[in-house]
Amino acid sequence: MLLQTVRPNIVQSIRAYRVDDLMAAARDADQHFLYANLTAAQSKQDVLEGIAEAFTFPTHFGKNLDALYDCMTDLVHKAGPQPGFVVVLEQIPDNARFDREAREQLLDVFRDAADFWAERKIPFRCFYSFQ
Repeated sequence: MLLQTVRPNIVQSIRAYRVDDLMAAARDADQHFLYANLTAAQSKQDVLEGIAEAFTFPTHFGKNLDALYDCMTDLVHKAGPQPGFVVVLEQIPDNARFDREAREQLLDVFRDAADFWAERKIPFRCFYSFQ
């Protein structure tokens, strides 16, 4: 089992994994698989809109990092018991409009979400790559 080799609450580079394998592993573990391909994104707003659309966030999503955290934690938690999550953020922009600081802030939201779910003993694994 692929997921047994990955800590249950982590945010890490996707380098050693293929998206299809992660999707199959999530399915086999009966966990949610959330995938966002951000190839077209150039700015923070583009990234947030791309994630919101890919993860089917509610229309009232505030398109800021606090709202992203709320959607990845409280909103889902209130929906009922959760089996776990495998999240893939593919091709996060690496440019002047979405610089290193912006990328780290984005990944910090997912690290905080991993901590949130860890406190509830629910696995939350997030994998990412950069353009």
